[in-house]
Amino acid sequence: MLNFNFQNPTHIHFGEGQISVLAKEVPADARVLVVYGGGSIKSNGVFQQVSDALKNHTWFEFSGIEPNPTYDTLMKAQEIIQAEKIDYLIAVGGGSVVDGAKFIAAAAKYEGDDPWDIIVKQQPVKQALPIAAVLTLPATGSESNGNSVVTRNGSKIPFSSPLVRPLLAVLDPSVTLSLSERQISNGVVDAFVHIIEQYLTYNVNGKVQDRFSEGLLQTLIEEGPKALDPASKDDLEIRANIMWSATMALNGLIGAGVPQDWSTHMIGHELTGAFGVDHARSLSIVLPALMQVRREQKREKLLQYAERVWHINEGDDNTRIDKAIQCTIEFFKKMQVPTSLSDADISSKDIDLLVGRLEQHGMTALGEHNDISLEVSREILLKAL
Repeated sequence: MLNFNFQNPTHIHFGEGQISVLAKEVPADARVLVVYGGGSIKSNGVFQQVSDALKNHTWFEFSGIEPNPTYDTLMKAQEIIQAEKIDYLIAVGGGSVVDGAKFIAAAAKYEGDDPWDIIVKQQPVKQALPIAAVLTLPATGSESNGNSVVTRNGSKIPFSSPLVRPLLAVLDPSVTLSLSERQISNGVVDAFVHIIEQYLTYNVNGKVQDRFSEGLLQTLIEEGPKALDPASKDDLEIRANIMWSATMALNGLIGAGVPQDWSTHMIGHELTGAFGVDHARSLSIVLPALMQVRREQKREKLLQYAERVWHINEGDDNTRIDKAIQCTIEFFKKMQVPTSLSDADISSKDIDLLVGRLEQHGMTALGEHNDISLEVSREILLKAL
C-alpha cells in the first residue's frame, strides 16, 4: 500500500427531511448566497425546504448554473457576493452546481488579476468562502471532496483544493425521486467509473480499498437498474444506497494509498467539450475501449475485477477479461447509456479533433503509469468507434 494522508471533514447529514438541519448548521450571522441550476428545485419542493430552513437567516439567491458549469456564468455571482457582502455559500443541486459553487467560493477570495488562473494556471487556492451542499443528484461525489470542473470556450478543465471542500452536505434520498431516467442513469454510471478509476490500476496490496471498491461497484450494479424499473423506481432504500455509494465513490476513502488512473475522465472531457456529450455518457463510451487497449497493463486487476465483481471464474485469463469487459458494457446498456462513439454520432473523422484537444490541454501522459500518450489515446478512441 502506498503512503497517504486522509482527512474528510465534510459533515454529512443523511436521510429524509435532513434539509432542515441548515437552520442550525449555517451560522446565524452568515450572509448566505444560495446557488442552484435551472429551477427544478422550485418544482420538486427542495427550494421551499431550503427557504424554510433559512427563514431566520439573511440570504440571497443565484440561479442558472448549467451542466458543466461555465466560467462566464459563475463569474456573474461575484457581483452579488460583493454587493451583498456574502460570506457563506449553499449549493443546491447536483455535481455541476456544487462544482460551480467551489469556483465561485475560490474566485470570491482570489487576490490575483484573473480568477481563471486558478484553473488554467493551477494557481493555488489560498482562501475561499465556506460552502454547504444540498445534494439533489447523486453522481459526482462533489459534495464531500475538493474537486471541481469548470468549462470555458468549450474546454472542460478540473481544479482541486481542500479549501473548497463543503463543510457540510445534506443527502436526502427522497429528493432524488423526481429525477428523470437520464439523470438517474448518468448518476449511477458516473459513480461507477469514479470507483473504477481508483480501483482498476495495479496491485499495491491495498486490500481494504479494493474490498470497499468492489462492494460499491456491486451495489451500483444491483441497485442502478432497479432505479430505472417502473416497479421499483420509487423505492427509497434503492435511492439511499445509490446516493451513499456515489458519495463514497469519491470522498477520498477508496483512493487513499492506491494508484489512480483518471484517463477515462480526461478523454471523456473532450467528448463533452467538443460534442456536448453528457459527462457520464462520455465515460461509458471511453471505459470499455480503454479496458481493451490497456488490458495488459491492467491484467492483474482486470482478473480480480472479473472474479470479485462479476464472479467470473471459468476460462483462461483472456477469456475472463473479455467477459468482464462485456459485463461492463451490458451493465451500461441496462443503465441506458451509450457504449461507443457511434452511439453518440461521433465518427472516425472526429478523432483528430479529439486528440488535438487532448494535446491542447496538456493531456499527453495519462493513466496510473503516465504512459497513455496521445497515440495511445488515439488508439482508445478508435477502439471506441
